[in-house]
Amino acid sequence: MGEVDPAFIQDPEHRPKLSATEAEGIPLIDLSPLNSSDNISDPKAIEGVVREIGKACKEWGFFQVINHGVLLDKHKKIEAAARKFFAQSLEEKRKITRDEKSMFGYYDTEHTKNVRDWKELFDFAVEEPMLMPASLDPEDKEETKWTNKWPEYPPELRVACEEYTEEVEKLALKLMGLIALSLGLPADRFNSYFKDQTSFIRLNYYPPCPSPQLALGIGRHKDSGALTVLAQDEVGGLEVKRKRDGEWIQVKPTPNAYIINVGDIIQVWSNDRYESVEHRVLVNSEKGRFSIPYFFNPAHYTLVKPLEELTHEQEDPAKYKPYSWGKFLTHRNLSNFKKYNAENIQLYHFRVSE
Repeated sequence: MGEVDPAFIQDPEHRPKLSATEAEGIPLIDLSPLNSSDNISDPKAIEGVVREIGKACKEWGFFQVINHGVLLDKHKKIEAAARKFFAQSLEEKRKITRDEKSMFGYYDTEHTKNVRDWKELFDFAVEEPMLMPASLDPEDKEETKWTNKWPEYPPELRVACEEYTEEVEKLALKLMGLIALSLGLPADRFNSYFKDQTSFIRLNYYPPCPSPQLALGIGRHKDSGALTVLAQDEVGGLEVKRKRDGEWIQVKPTPNAYIINVGDIIQVWSNDRYESVEHRVLVNSEKGRFSIPYFFNPAHYTLVKPLEELTHEQEDPAKYKPYSWGKFLTHRNLSNFKKYNAENIQLYHFRVSE
């Protein structure tokens, strides 16, 4: 990627300010009280953590966690293998390009809001094969199986990915338990949705960009799944849209912390108590950046709708119409292969008009 092709150039109102504010405000939450007790339902050990998480979900939609229990060694191994993979020639990497049949593999022409992102990526499913709807037809109940594509090089990538997945999955479930408690629900309230999960992990590489003021690593977007657990390197570049004033705030990398954000599904389940927030990634003219998001997603047959416990017909009616998660994700995947003039399918299409 040399000179900036017009396909990467953001409209003037969406171009980054390179002197952005750094977010002192994104809450940093210490999960060590959980590690001293294996039992997530021990109220004394975790009351304070639950309160902090609830406040962060409400005010930011984002927070960072430390003392999270994920082994640093597993993170280092997956990042080292990812660096080796992306350092190969384009020809080698494109041998495992993802296609319309399955969203897993390598890809370097992702578009966000119809503008090309300045990045390369490699996606793999957490549970393989991943069961998905065979078509977009709401009446069609047929399933298809999406499988992973692994490169020949580096040979250690697959094992590094699988071992890392195991660790981060435990953290994601732990966080879903804390979020449930913060909403006044039982800690295991969300567990059943993730039985045949459609979660996946993405290895992102953002090469140095000659014009970081014109392009973005990822354009502004919200995550459509339940929860995102992000590991980023020391280069940084993630920006979050602050809820109270709409300012773009840079998230300063904290060593060995994970950045957590609430996705659209939690916004719907919580009936807007918690909100999925826009974020984007800046690029750097000197350094490449690596990040590893884990997208924690429910089974494809999940009908996403506000939880009954959090709605009330008169006082707090459901703000969303139910929608099929699998059909939504399939639609999203297909849009990666077709540049639409219109915006892709979004959560607000399911909002109940007041």
